[in-house]
Amino acid sequence: MQYSLLFYQTPEVFAEREDPEKHKAFHAAFVPYMKAMHDAGIVVAGAGLQKPDTATSLRPGDGGHRVQDGPFADTKEQLAGFFIIDVPDMDAALKWAARYPASPGFGVEVRPCLPPADHEAVLRMMAES
Repeated sequence: MQYSLLFYQTPEVFAEREDPEKHKAFHAAFVPYMKAMHDAGIVVAGAGLQKPDTATSLRPGDGGHRVQDGPFADTKEQLAGFFIIDVPDMDAALKWAARYPASPGFGVEVRPCLPPADHEAVLRMMAES
């Protein structure tokens, strides 16, 4: 089954990406984690994300859509990147999430992905309507 590992960082930690020494220290821990997942053959996809202020959010509103610069919600954590992994169950996904080289200001959300069959059913429903 596929699971998304969503990596969150506080604004302060996200800003550390601009500091070469702090960025280097983070990657010293993160690269072995990434390599271990790739070596285990569980990575389906993944990407780091640019700073939240580069985002544009779209939400339905009165008479159309509302476009907002930056992330939609004002939160204390910001999505920094993700992996989609293919492992047998939630316990295995949680074990991989627990290996994330976390420090204060980091968090990992583990969420099951919808199975491909569900996407195919939606496409059939769309074709029928």
